[in-house]
Amino acid sequence: MTVNLGLCAVIITLCIIVGAIFTKRCIEFMVAGSLACAVFLYGTGFLSGWGTSLQNMLSENVWVMLVCLLFGGLIGLLTDSRGSFGFSHYISKFCNSQRKTLLTTFVMGILIFVDDYLNVLSIGACMKKISDRQKLPRETLAYLLDSTGAPVCVLLPFSTWAAFYASLFYQQDSVKALGVKSAMQSYTMAIPYLFYPIITLIIVFLFCMGWMPKLGPMKKAYARVEKTGQVYSERSRKYNHEAFEEEEVEGNIWNFIIPMGILVIYAVITNDILSAVVLALLVCFVMYVPRKILTIDQFFASFIRGLSDMLPTLTLLLVTFVLKDLSGKMGMTDFIIQIAEPYLFAEIFPAATFILGALLAFTTGSDWGMSSILTPIVFPLGASLGANPVLIMAAVISGGTFGSHACFYADATLLASQSAGIENMEHALTQLPYVIIAAALSVLCFVLCGFVMPRI
Repeated sequence: MTVNLGLCAVIITLCIIVGAIFTKRCIEFMVAGSLACAVFLYGTGFLSGWGTSLQNMLSENVWVMLVCLLFGGLIGLLTDSRGSFGFSHYISKFCNSQRKTLLTTFVMGILIFVDDYLNVLSIGACMKKISDRQKLPRETLAYLLDSTGAPVCVLLPFSTWAAFYASLFYQQDSVKALGVKSAMQSYTMAIPYLFYPIITLIIVFLFCMGWMPKLGPMKKAYARVEKTGQVYSERSRKYNHEAFEEEEVEGNIWNFIIPMGILVIYAVITNDILSAVVLALLVCFVMYVPRKILTIDQFFASFIRGLSDMLPTLTLLLVTFVLKDLSGKMGMTDFIIQIAEPYLFAEIFPAATFILGALLAFTTGSDWGMSSILTPIVFPLGASLGANPVLIMAAVISGGTFGSHACFYADATLLASQSAGIENMEHALTQLPYVIIAAALSVLCFVLCGFVMPRI
């Protein structure tokens, strides 16, 4: 009897999701799931196959690993130089209420749009202490960081996300048939129909204003703070061991603003985030050591501690890449597409593309990878059905954004929880009700637009 590896990969992924949700032990299920995939693929040689995938994923994603590691070192330096405390002290004069603090975080999330990694990590470093001072649950900070990462990046044609998707779509015949003269022009046509990121940002704004109710685990997080005063749970305590207590120190705001400002400006100008982080680290050295804010020994000790703080997140991220690689080799994506294809027609095709893309991105934890696989399939299929290619573009982007935002082992979700200093599963479950609302409304919008403008 022939085993359908695609179906097996789906079952393994569902077991990982269910097990992680109920036990709140993500990495254990991820490792077990990736090993199970290796068993189906390689049989008795599964350990060798799993190890090869581990090596390949580490080498292929070394850029992500380096950016996150160096960002962790930068955050450690900003903290130990007390620059982040100086920033917190200054901006907290304006953030004198929970609403103003939430709105400030929201606005900063929109302003730092060049890349979701830069967005999540830099704003988390800026706002964590301020959020704590206003007795906001760390779960709220993680939700805002995650919700203004990818959703903001895809709505502005000046980000790494826009560059990726524009180049991806411009290769499709149905997109070229629209008469677009450049890849970015094709991308901008889809922006008004990016329903998931638009609705997500609307929900976040309503949440910041206090007009969106606290739902499920988020409500429990607020109740915990009100009852105990603890902005993070006992499970998240291990992620919080700052060198200084805010009330006991004063810091120079320029020790924070100058390195972070140079980081953001250089990243925007060059679109090279890795070099921008390295430059910010060099600026920190020049600013801190000669002025004796930190000795050379303290500088490198802080830097290494910051690197180590990133290791739990990067471990999970690497295992995620391995699971994505192995489940992809098992044909999970092709299996799901084959199941969905017979039930599609032009008017609902964009909505179905969003659902399929969101499902694939959520189960694989790969937004760009999902989009790369899905795009050459859905555009020819949509053209044969007569579906609107602009809506298909928007659906693919929205599906990838959903995966980055919702999947509890996606890189953005991991980094948001790391930056906020809480357990990853606590963040993922806390934001889940809002994610579901945004996704459901997005499906409705795609269905309505599919009937109103089925063809071009």
